[in-house]
Amino acid sequence: MNFVAIDFETANEKRNSPCAVGIVVANDKEIIDEYYSLINPETYFNPFNIRVHGIREEDVLDAMTFSEIWPIMENYLAGNLVVAHNASFDMSVIRQTLDRDNITYPEMEYLCTATISRQVWPDMENHKLNTLAARHGITFQHHNALEDARVAAMVMQKAIEELSVDSLEGFLERCSLVKGKIFERGYQPPKVKRTKKHTTLYI
Repeated sequence: MNFVAIDFETANEKRNSPCAVGIVVANDKEIIDEYYSLINPETYFNPFNIRVHGIREEDVLDAMTFSEIWPIMENYLAGNLVVAHNASFDMSVIRQTLDRDNITYPEMEYLCTATISRQVWPDMENHKLNTLAARHGITFQHHNALEDARVAAMVMQKAIEELSVDSLEGFLERCSLVKGKIFERGYQPPKVKRTKKHTTLYI
């Protein structure tokens, strides 16, 4: 079961300001490939965001812009199952920055590891990335795009192991999940299937 984990850091509060990306290619057993790059967001850096990830304007002056780096990212993402922690954020970064640069959307399917973890480990106090990492004995530098993507990949691996499944279809069934999709100028978020409640009729 192959998948690609992705994480972005942004320069400011706008989703179309990515300043770093981390990508991890993995299967249910191992990490196969990794990619990391700073991105010149072509916009300002908010002090709050700098405090979170430590990336400053001077760090990205010589970095590629999103449109320059997109062919590399698309090669990893298009046609593959993509996972991200709190995927709505990372997927909106992709869509809104593609919109900004007038670039065609890729066709891809995706899942959220935060939603997955809530389905697999419902007893946890919360399902933040650092909480999940601590539960599974994973040490990492939070808010580094590559390290966050790596932890998301490892959470996916742990979930697959926990459920003892050997296919994506089996995994989705056990988690009661429907994959999200991105397609040209549109998207469908992943969903948790509602379980049918049985009602008893009294006559």
